[in-house]
Amino acid sequence: MGDNILLVGATGLVGRSVIAEAGELALTVLARRDVDDLPERHALLVAPPQRWPDIIAAERPAVLISCLGTTIRAAGSQAAFRAVDHDLILSAARGARLGGAARMIVVSSVGASAKSGNFYLRTKGETEAGLRALGFDRLDVLRPGLLTGDRPGPARLGEGIAMAAASFTDALLHGSLRRYRSIPAETVAKAIVALASRRESGIHVHENDAIRALAD
Repeated sequence: MGDNILLVGATGLVGRSVIAEAGELALTVLARRDVDDLPERHALLVAPPQRWPDIIAAERPAVLISCLGTTIRAAGSQAAFRAVDHDLILSAARGARLGGAARMIVVSSVGASAKSGNFYLRTKGETEAGLRALGFDRLDVLRPGLLTGDRPGPARLGEGIAMAAASFTDALLHGSLRRYRSIPAETVAKAIVALASRRESGIHVHENDAIRALAD
């Protein structure tokens, strides 16, 4: 029913929330390992990441959703981080384009810029630039602030401290700084589900306030 929507990054905080918030949408979920408690209406494909481009192209999705993302600490090195947050996202996107996908939704980060002096934000910005160059009819880039929610896997100490302080720091962020406020992964997921049916062309960047508006 409806467009074929393919999701990568389903085992992370936002990806799990997208599955939970999908409603009647039927997703094709591509992951490197089994996804626990996946509703029956969704199809699961399990394969190593090096096979993803070919699998995505063969699936011929109308929409690719990428919730892929890690941290330098979790990945173990800058090179390993870039392999996921840049290389894997772009290879999945190329597979989608080869399969005829016209639309893509990707979760990036507030402050992403290819000109940033910060490696993390520069990598995110370079990923966005690479996706723009692929020529999707519609590209939605979500740039949330600190994501909050119950993250699977080992606890990330720095993020845990930031989440604990979020209610205090958020109150200090006003005006143009509002985009740096924390935001629940559930809210980001609701925005992604809302965007999955949008067909207007162009490149659309959504920061915190826009993400919350879409979720509502």
